[in-house]
Amino acid sequence: MSRRQASVSWYHEFMELVKLGKSGQVSIPRAVLRRLGITGEQAFLVETTPDGAIVLKQAGVYPIEIYSDDRIREFGEADRLTPSEAAKVKRATRPKR
Repeated sequence: MSRRQASVSWYHEFMELVKLGKSGQVSIPRAVLRRLGITGEQAFLVETTPDGAIVLKQAGVYPIEIYSDDRIREFGEADRLTPSEAAKVKRATRPKR
């Protein structure tokens, strides 16, 4: 098999034809999703390249927690040193003579 034939074979194996819908949406074929192990809802980043390619990359989306003032106070109280702990820190950080 020549290099060109191998290249064409690769394209046939891994490329799928999709259409742009009226609302600008594209559906990714199931075979492509399966090949990449993508299931369920997934977020993607969309990039374009100088040669006109559209590139989709899986995006990691992580939940964040926004803390109330009360919750922040709880963190502060939990982190507060006891008097004996404070004394140990003071001794350990005292400048050497």
